[in-house]
Amino acid sequence: MDFPTLNEPVQSGATLLEDIRRTQVGAHSVAIWWLGQSGFLLKSSTGLLLVDPYLSEHLTEKYRATSKPHIRMTRSPFRGEELDGVDLVLASHKHSDHLDPGTLPTLLQASKDAILGLPESLLEHGRALGLPHDRMLGLTAGRVIEHRDFRVRPIPSAHEDLATDEQGRHLYLGFVIEVAGLRLYHSGDSLVYEGLTRELGPQPFDILFLPINGRDPARGVSGNMSAAEAVDLARQVRPRFIVPHHYDMFTFNTVPVADFEREATRLPGDVRARVLQCGEHWEVHQ
Repeated sequence: MDFPTLNEPVQSGATLLEDIRRTQVGAHSVAIWWLGQSGFLLKSSTGLLLVDPYLSEHLTEKYRATSKPHIRMTRSPFRGEELDGVDLVLASHKHSDHLDPGTLPTLLQASKDAILGLPESLLEHGRALGLPHDRMLGLTAGRVIEHRDFRVRPIPSAHEDLATDEQGRHLYLGFVIEVAGLRLYHSGDSLVYEGLTRELGPQPFDILFLPINGRDPARGVSGNMSAAEAVDLARQVRPRFIVPHHYDMFTFNTVPVADFEREATRLPGDVRARVLQCGEHWEVHQ
């Protein structure tokens, strides 16, 4: 497919994949690449973790010639089948830009030892997508998992509300990730809800990865933090860094990142905003 007007990642294809493979990470550091939308790749000294990868054209094809076309804004930095060596994949919820039928099957084929963690409520959905049942791990809010040197504590997310299935299992999760002495929070898709800071806990955070596209039911945009709300949360939690996500992917569901940069001027001096470019390599040290 030819998309001549797409934003180009700062690294892509073989160049980006070689950067990921060759990067040597210290014992007290983590390397991070933003892959677009809510997708992040984290590399420690011993493992590779991928969160919410959307690396296909699945939604563009699905909604082509409908009243809500998903027109891609940023070119995918690579495809799922091109990345190997992944140890753990986390998918925060069912929506295809987070649990992507166009990415995960071939990614799991390329990374033969990778485990896919997704909400326990979605295990049947994962099987319906053809994902290997013996490589899926059902995640429950509050139940910690450890894989390689990654420690992951899922917490509820509110993509409009704290939705559960008939068994009381959460449909949307965020992830508190501990690795190399660092503590990170990836929200998935979520509003700031009452009790979120309690779920995060009192320990300090190094990075909050937070959505900034907001909500607009008139355009079919489900509940997410706005740039102002993401900054307000960071003002409460006071991480070392706040990193925005969930923008510049689809024309109907984005906001200018300048809105976030403007709001970020309200951050206290010990909290820094870090805006990543798609495909950019960033390293954080303890």
